[in-house]
Amino acid sequence: MQKATIQLETLTCPSCMQKIENGVKLLDGIDKESLNVSFNSSKVKVNFDEEKVTIEDIEKAIDKLGYEIKKTQVKAL
Repeated sequence: MQKATIQLETLTCPSCMQKIENGVKLLDGIDKESLNVSFNSSKVKVNFDEEKVTIEDIEKAIDKLGYEIKKTQVKAL
């Protein structure tokens, strides 16, 4: 398992937060319990199984939803 913190450019509303959460949850290998999208800090925090999904897959899913990523940090758990 790995832990990612993805800093977004901005989240403009709470419904944006929900949209990202729902989109990322659809990916196989995401630990749905750990997924946290913060409106105040514009951060997505999630644990994921790197054998099923890559950080690039997660970033692509967020980008496809229309949100720009500022930076990503990944750590092994």
